[in-house]
Amino acid sequence: MELKRVVVTGLGAVTPLGNSVPELWNNLIDGVSGAGPITFFDASQFKTRFACEVKNFDTSELMERKELRKNDRYTLFAIAAAKEAIINSGLNLDAVDKEQVGVIFAAGIGGIQTFEQEVANYYTHIEAGPKFNPFFIPKMISNMAAGQIAIIYGFHGPNYATVSACASSTNAIIDAFNNIRLGKAKVILAGGSEAAITPAGMGGFNALTAISTRNDDPQGASRPFSKSRDGFVMAEGGGCIILEELEHALARGANILCEVAGGGLSADAYHMTASHPEGLGAKLVMKRALDDAEMVPEQIDYINVHGTSTPVGDISESRAIINVFGDHAYKLNISATKSMTGHLLGAAGAVEAIATILSVVNDIIPPTINFHEGDEDEAIDYNLNFTFNKAQKRKVQAALSNTFGFGGQNASIIVKKFAK
Repeated sequence: MELKRVVVTGLGAVTPLGNSVPELWNNLIDGVSGAGPITFFDASQFKTRFACEVKNFDTSELMERKELRKNDRYTLFAIAAAKEAIINSGLNLDAVDKEQVGVIFAAGIGGIQTFEQEVANYYTHIEAGPKFNPFFIPKMISNMAAGQIAIIYGFHGPNYATVSACASSTNAIIDAFNNIRLGKAKVILAGGSEAAITPAGMGGFNALTAISTRNDDPQGASRPFSKSRDGFVMAEGGGCIILEELEHALARGANILCEVAGGGLSADAYHMTASHPEGLGAKLVMKRALDDAEMVPEQIDYINVHGTSTPVGDISESRAIINVFGDHAYKLNISATKSMTGHLLGAAGAVEAIATILSVVNDIIPPTINFHEGDEDEAIDYNLNFTFNKAQKRKVQAALSNTFGFGGQNASIIVKKFAK
């Protein structure tokens, strides 16, 4: 069968850099950090006392107050991002065939805030016997964001969550892409959301020694590829991308932002939390994305890397890029937008895909901020153009976005300028 072409027609985002796509993009290009002291709980006894929180998040227009209480924060991020994406797409909800509209929305963790609160309440009042909120389970489970978006808008197409740690929302986008090109749906809202800046979230990642402890300089803490990097910065938020069958988009006169060219998946099969030191899984996933897109390395202009600011991960990814792209690697722009947004875990892929799409649309590469000095052991090749500290203008015909998750689960997507 002939595969359908798939395009992007809408974007929505709630992030530490702003609660809309224009705010996110402007702050990315300006090199703004979203990090600051934790305000959600008393973090004074924690090794890490800062994160990239979403600020001024207004839920009053999302749903009635009674309904708000039935949803975890991660779900509300998803609903808000989906709302912006639908408006941005110009999709006529009264005219579209809702049986042909799906929602595939990821979460790496899901409702951890709800889980903490309910379990803490149980142990606080244990003498009175078990008493749990009747919405405890629906608020907590990681598929509820997808479910609630479909319920709000009446979408009856494919509906589920993908969970692959930090690769989760890139998996969601790839699944949406495949469903549409196989003719299973006309439109799919794909993305991810996460809200894990909680005592358990911060404490757990501290115990893993995965997050930065640079409490004296939160905004400078996420520093991918810099010698002094000491871990990622926890973040929260959500991103939504509307993928659409090309013929459907053209028929309704949609504003087409770009085309989805291909996607790849792989496993490191190496370690629970560490990437393979030679980037074996990273090499394979980028090669598979290129093969799926029927493209050669020389056709890629920009890579939005996973680039978490961990000592080992940044090295393995840079080695993988050189292995896959060869001499062309030195002609690429590379940047790690996590240096500004922090790491949104299961939502990272969606937010970084939005940044990648906008680089194609606007021919601008967002920077990797907070670079100070390179590794002395030459583990990273600094002849690569990491777009350090300042955005760069260049023609971006096609771009790739990488996301790698705990468990060694990798996902990469390629987007390109749309041409009929």
